Amino acid sequence: MKRFESLLRLLPAVPLLFASCSGSAGQRPLRLVVLDPGHFHASLLQKNALAELSDTVRVYAPEGEEVEQYLAAVASYNGRAEEPTSWREVVYTGPDYLERMVGERAGDLVVLAGNNRKKTGYILASVKAGYHVLSEKPLAVCREDFDTLRAAYAEAHRRGVWICDLMTERYDALNVLTRNLMHDAELFGDLLPGSADDPSISMRSIHHFFKSVSGRPLIRPAWYYDVEQQGEGIADVTTHLIDLVFWQCFPENPVRYETDVEVLAASHWPTAVRAEDFRLSTGVEPFPPYLEKYLRDGVLEVMANGRILFRVKGVHVGMEVVWNWSSPNGEDAFSSVVRGSRASIEVVQDETTGNVKSLYVLAAGGVDPAQTLTALRRRVAALQPDYPGLRVVETDIPGRFLVDLPVAARPGHEVHFGQVAERFLRSIRTGEMPAWEEANTLAKYYITTMAVEQARTASPE
Repeated sequence: MKRFESLLRLLPAVPLLFASCSGSAGQRPLRLVVLDPGHFHASLLQKNALAELSDTVRVYAPEGEEVEQYLAAVASYNGRAEEPTSWREVVYTGPDYLERMVGERAGDLVVLAGNNRKKTGYILASVKAGYHVLSEKPLAVCREDFDTLRAAYAEAHRRGVWICDLMTERYDALNVLTRNLMHDAELFGDLLPGSADDPSISMRSIHHFFKSVSGRPLIRPAWYYDVEQQGEGIADVTTHLIDLVFWQCFPENPVRYETDVEVLAASHWPTAVRAEDFRLSTGVEPFPPYLEKYLRDGVLEVMANGRILFRVKGVHVGMEVVWNWSSPNGEDAFSSVVRGSRASIEVVQDETTGNVKSLYVLAAGGVDPAQTLTALRRRVAALQPDYPGLRVVETDIPGRFLVDLPVAARPGHEVHFGQVAERFLRSIRTGEMPAWEEANTLAKYYITTMAVEQARTASPE
């Protein structure tokens, strides 16, 4: 952080690139800057042409394989046969890449996707320099990062710029449907408060370090296995899950970390990665020196798994994230349950659903399943104009109904990425960002970083 702090001290005396979110750039295309790309999401914004963005993109990064992979991805978009893009990359690589980005201020919007240990400092440096920031999660992986993130938001207010956390799950069709069903009082009733022993909201997300894509291993950077650089599982994956809880349960209602949330318990445990598996995943051998402190008898222990129990606005929420080494079918898994007084809403993605994410409604105890079915059919009929093919299917379990949306009608993750970006670009143009976004983002990272702190002080499982 010292490097960032010394750099930031130089900034207040420098004129800003633009003074406010609205009207600063007129109708000229917004200029994109990509800073230190280390994750494939850094290039996804450029997979398709965006009318709001200039074709000229400034890239600032240290030399190395990560920036080369980003540039190769963009080149593939430019060179494809169907709907090729026309990005022109102006690249600077060198040890002073951050200082160059700040000093040149050659853009309006910075995209961040890479090493998470650097990310919060990058956010603060960027907003100090007058850039808007669109960042891949997580924005903070420890308590020090959380304090820096708070400072970045305060500075963004002073500079008249926005910070956007890239929360793609809000655009998943089944997540949108879940939110809609939850707020139908006749169907769902009231969200139950639950208890520490029986949370009313439960989520479990299972991932795998080693995957094959198109028959080839997915290569990860070696630092991905360092929790000080990538973050623990409960500081990373759970950001999407917590965001969904806030967005689905309390729409348009800010969640404030100072008053609305409390972390009740947290724990974590490691995934064992053998030297030969690490080499297969990263192409690196032996283990880099910064990973030696995690070695036990020659096996790398990655603290990637964890549980969080927290309370938000009186509602108890339990979450678990698991990182296994690999999966026989190569698929991740997910499950969630949200309990209301009249029905529960379940999302399941595992072998029982053929690894297809599936949405169910289950009548609550004491509620006539026929009433649940009638209310569900009414709601689904109202949604069908927006979701062609949406239907209700009765299952073999009494009172449990599948809300079936064809997979072909569900846009994929890369489409969601573009939707987040387009919405953020509109916010930059109009100078309007939902008031609850900042509060919810800070509350989210308060929970994750507090959970990491609590887990580290507790005994590992």
